[in-house]
Amino acid sequence: MKIMLISGSHRAHSQSDKVAQVIARSLLDNNQATATEVFSLAGNPLPLWDEGIWQGEAKWQTLLNPLSEKLAESDGFVIISPEWHGQVPAGLKNFFLLWGADELAHKPALIVTVSSSDGGAYPVAELRMSSYKNNRICYIPEHIIVRNVESVLNEDANKNKPEADAYFRDRIIYAGGILCAYAAALKGVRESGITRTEVFRFGM
Repeated sequence: MKIMLISGSHRAHSQSDKVAQVIARSLLDNNQATATEVFSLAGNPLPLWDEGIWQGEAKWQTLLNPLSEKLAESDGFVIISPEWHGQVPAGLKNFFLLWGADELAHKPALIVTVSSSDGGAYPVAELRMSSYKNNRICYIPEHIIVRNVESVLNEDANKNKPEADAYFRDRIIYAGGILCAYAAALKGVRESGITRTEVFRFGM
């Protein structure tokens, strides 16, 4: 089972990347996934959507096809978003404009949001409200909000608040198990053929 993690911060060496790496290791260490991969939006590797993507322009195919294959091969996803001005970063919203049913549809995803303070709830609501519409990614009921992120999930234990760090690591294991159980179950749903989207390509 392969789980792909999308780190949604535009920043290099971000707290979102830190959290993504911790979750990726946890999924493997706890035998919940057999393979993980982190794709980071640091440095904005994906240009803003334009009509060329619909027209099959070579520049878009060259850029997107390798990542499209990796997404299609994945059984589930972890979507990590910082809260910027109470919102999901633009690069992460753009990510959901670029991918459709062939890569994400009817696959489970765990939302993880990151805040330097006590925030983090707004990106959960934003992702659940709109980002699934056409690509039909399936967000599981569980989500994680990593608050005061600088003080938890650090490699250097001296930088962590022990009680909070233990809580988030346990919560990651719990949520990872649920995500992978959904991934196993939804594979059968996709293989049944019931989710074909040739007629109804877009959500309502």
